[in-house]
Amino acid sequence: MRLVFFLFALISILSGCEVGNSPKEIIYENMDKAGRSKKIERDLQTNSYTVALVPRFIANSSYYEAVEEGAIEASEKLGIKLIFTGAPVDDYRQQIQVIEGLIKKNVDVIAVSATDPYKLLPVMDRARKEGIKVITWDSDTDSTGRDFFVNTVDPDTLGANIMDNLAARLNEKGEYAIITNNYSTSNTNEWIKTMKIQQEKYYPKIKLIEIMVNDDSYENSYEITKLLINKYPNLSAIVSVSPLGTPAITQAIIDSGKDDVEVLGLSLPKDMRNYISDGVIEDIILWSPKKLGYLTVALANDFLNGEFPTDQQEIPNIGNIRVEDNEVIMGQPIFFTKENINQYDF
Repeated sequence: MRLVFFLFALISILSGCEVGNSPKEIIYENMDKAGRSKKIERDLQTNSYTVALVPRFIANSSYYEAVEEGAIEASEKLGIKLIFTGAPVDDYRQQIQVIEGLIKKNVDVIAVSATDPYKLLPVMDRARKEGIKVITWDSDTDSTGRDFFVNTVDPDTLGANIMDNLAARLNEKGEYAIITNNYSTSNTNEWIKTMKIQQEKYYPKIKLIEIMVNDDSYENSYEITKLLINKYPNLSAIVSVSPLGTPAITQAIIDSGKDDVEVLGLSLPKDMRNYISDGVIEDIILWSPKKLGYLTVALANDFLNGEFPTDQQEIPNIGNIRVEDNEVIMGQPIFFTKENINQYDF
């Protein structure tokens, strides 16, 4: 019996098993795909860089899974170590703990998709004082906390595109609600701000009636949608700026029999492929999260080699990036429709 218990404990340690809500951490060594494995212990004898990517949260997210795939691809190509680690839920306190753990590991770069633009600043400053380079991606902090920010798309462009799409769907009149992930994430706040400006300037007969938070939960999104449908009998559309929420919103509208309520916003093609192919909704908008992961690791590697991102710099597998005021713009948003959605595998 003692031998069995010892073997179980040893296997648990080597396989990186977790208990409760502890952060997930995977360390990828550089190797070809056939020989890829997930490492639990760093090889301290090698001199390659170690880049840590920290998403806002890590549990049950097809979006961050796609980011991770791109990051792995870049780390293998560039010959660096990648740690992909995060808290199980979208909580700044837990993200601080994750960053503190990476400081103790003395990684070379910490790249954070921030849960809060200000509350992470002290721990990020501590990392920089320890000689660790700190950048943000997807969701920014205040600019004093990082060296540069890898953004997906221009927020003004994205917000305007969503509002123009909404106006086209509603013939420029009607009531709509927004479902967002939370009130503290910088990127979603920017998109909503631009949507409001675009609507007030060009579409005065469209009215925003409520903004609700889903905490990046499918279940919450479903229940919120049902609440909105019951609360607002003249509801014309729901705009989702939470990629994880859009499939739930769509399903809730189908189940409620409210086929006159439009759904639009952000989501991954694989999560909405059937809905779009079946004509339930017309389109969704996003970017490639896989490319975002690749770009973040590639720029982190360049930064460690003394190269700061520059405007119109060409990045292999990505294209030309835009850079202004230490903010990198990866590219343009993509509309996924019935005609093109099957071209994308994320």
